[in-house]
Amino acid sequence: MNKTFNLLFFLKKSKIKANGTVPIYLRITIDGKPKEISSKRNIFPEQWDNKLQRLSGRSPEAKAMNDYLKTFEQEIYEAHHQAMKDKTPVTSSLLKAKVTGTEQNRRMLIPIFQEHNRRMQTLVPDEYAQGTVDRYETSLSHTQDFLNWKFSTSDIDISEIDFAFITDYEFYLRSEKGNANNTAVKYIKNFQKIINICLKNEWLNKDPFVKYETKLKEVERDYLSQIELQTIYNKNFVTPRLALVRDIFVFSCFTGLAYIDVKQLTNDNISIGIDGSKWIFTKREKTEGPSNIPILPIAQEMIKKYAEHPKCLNENRVLPILSNQRMNSYLKEIADVCGITKELTFHVARHTFATTVTLTNGVPMESVSKMLGHKSIKTTQHYAKILDKKVSDDMQMLKYKLQDMMAVDSNTKLITSTGS
Repeated sequence: MNKTFNLLFFLKKSKIKANGTVPIYLRITIDGKPKEISSKRNIFPEQWDNKLQRLSGRSPEAKAMNDYLKTFEQEIYEAHHQAMKDKTPVTSSLLKAKVTGTEQNRRMLIPIFQEHNRRMQTLVPDEYAQGTVDRYETSLSHTQDFLNWKFSTSDIDISEIDFAFITDYEFYLRSEKGNANNTAVKYIKNFQKIINICLKNEWLNKDPFVKYETKLKEVERDYLSQIELQTIYNKNFVTPRLALVRDIFVFSCFTGLAYIDVKQLTNDNISIGIDGSKWIFTKREKTEGPSNIPILPIAQEMIKKYAEHPKCLNENRVLPILSNQRMNSYLKEIADVCGITKELTFHVARHTFATTVTLTNGVPMESVSKMLGHKSIKTTQHYAKILDKKVSDDMQMLKYKLQDMMAVDSNTKLITSTGS
């Protein structure tokens, strides 16, 4: 619902003509946002009454001009009424477009967003993962909900999207949708991609994101310690389904593969690597980045254990993985049985590979980054920040080296002193 709607006729003295006349303009202001329209009429400044916003006097010329201005004003009111009736978001730009006959050039946000998503869906799985398309579909849905919440409409002209629109959208995601900081930021970034499409096509003259600033908050990643990982690995489960889920989880801990990547892993992804041993050669579903991983003994143990499983044989799968929902449900049971308070997920397994299995044991960050399929080593560096144990071990080694060095210096001094 619009809060304000004002019309104002005025003389645009900055556009004075050679004969001394100036044009009459109409300023439309809705919710504080003005748009100016030329009436295509010019008069001498002394003929104008600022208070009445009309020509002064009762001459036939003044009467004819004032009747024209009244008709022009009525066109705006009628356009406003029709837009309200059609439940179209009423803006100063819309009314100007209707009156000047440029409405057909308007571009609406939702069709542009929908076309973007349609094209992405067409390119699945060659260029985009289905999960990426699903996230943009959710983002589109949130955008539509926001338009209804804020403007009581289902769509909006892209020319009406400004800095205030973006900050209001972010507030909506945080307050009404209950999104945490990082989730809200990601949806805003999805929306920004649609705006960038408009900018590149020159449908927008100004980038509404120019002054917008927001940051992702660093999230502390849970991972299993060496003792916790050993506890799960060594636990004897009587229930076959728990044993299966445990084995798949442990496989992820020793390969760094996410749930979807383990699910899609086939025997064709396993071959001999540069060192003559077995490697996994695959692409991450999330980033499509290559992920080449030497197979560690425990991971190989799991592959061998399920090689003859009917599902693996029939579907050429490496492991007989269950649905994500069932896996997460069983992982909760496994955590309870093993006395682990952390929530077990495939994210935790992946983080365990990055920390406990690799970085803690001295594997260089560049190698870990490549195995995880990260596009930037900055992503991998987040794991290194939480490795206090690694820092402690490194400093302990330094202590021993310094002690040995100081002992050698002390003996050297003693020999020198005795010799003198």
